[in-house]
Amino acid sequence: MFGVAFLVVAAACGSTSPAPPPPVTPTESTPEAPPTPNPTITPDPTTPTDRTVFREYSVPPGSRPHDVAPAPDGRVWYTAQGSGELGIIDPGGGRTRHVSLGEGSAPHGVIVGPDGAPWITDGGLNAIVRVDPESLEVSAFPLPNPDYANLNTAAFDREGLLWFTGQSGVYGSVDPGTGMVRVFDAPHGDGPYGITSTPDGTVWLASLAGSYIARIDTPDGRLTVVDVPTPGGGARRIWSDSRGRLWVTEWYAGKLARYEPETGAWREWRLPGSAPQPYAVYVDEDDIVWISDFAANALVRFDPGVERFRAFPFPTGGAEVRQLLGRLDEIWGAESGTDKIVVLHTG
Repeated sequence: MFGVAFLVVAAACGSTSPAPPPPVTPTESTPEAPPTPNPTITPDPTTPTDRTVFREYSVPPGSRPHDVAPAPDGRVWYTAQGSGELGIIDPGGGRTRHVSLGEGSAPHGVIVGPDGAPWITDGGLNAIVRVDPESLEVSAFPLPNPDYANLNTAAFDREGLLWFTGQSGVYGSVDPGTGMVRVFDAPHGDGPYGITSTPDGTVWLASLAGSYIARIDTPDGRLTVVDVPTPGGGARRIWSDSRGRLWVTEWYAGKLARYEPETGAWREWRLPGSAPQPYAVYVDEDDIVWISDFAANALVRFDPGVERFRAFPFPTGGAEVRQLLGRLDEIWGAESGTDKIVVLHTG
């Protein structure tokens, strides 16, 4: 067994693949409102639709991209879960190339670390993987226990430790300086999925099966658990805004939730539609919240200031966007159902 450390709190309410393929010509489409808008989807005058456009990049067939991470240098990294590789896109020319992560690899999440390198949660290897951004050399940090952790996502804390989740009921950390990997059992068993770091470097995780979020009290790994307001709501992904408020997608409840750590207050908003399925969540530089809705096959924008949703249907049906990340005026997602990477240009 792994070490257990948690406190329950009641809620208030390495090799490079062969030569890269020829450049892929990306496709573009301007999002249009549905013919018969749901009355809860309110047009938002703060979003100029004439400057909002989708662009898609096809990736090698069978890649099944899961997560995507746009880097400050212009490149875009993505996990090719179907082929066990890390993908790289040059948005300027649309060229893609893949880096093998090793036999048995099935990468899930990817983020760009403080060192500028992509860090990957690899469920197939049961390891955290780093790829050097220049040499593309692959380094793996295996979990100390061989039991399948079903590694999901990662975030860095204020001290530079990488924290990760494993949906099999674990969470843990990697010290990039020493290579030490620690793993803890999560409360209530299976479920840890999403994870985020607030502006002050505090790390919070979300448990899908457990329907809670939890603060990781670094460096000892102790958890402070907070249940989501809807029992069994299913906290899948979590993201912090600039004020440290936490935005959570409640997959089973069809809701977007916000938790304020300072006050312990929750608020919830049900997404438009009869049976929404909010999966990924990301908060941009203006504190606008973006959600991927599986049921609507759409990227949904939520403005907390006016409490309005606006849906942007993805250009390709069956996109199955499981994760979102961004950089200035860009919201990126991986279309796991279509072998494409998609970006919404918002400015």
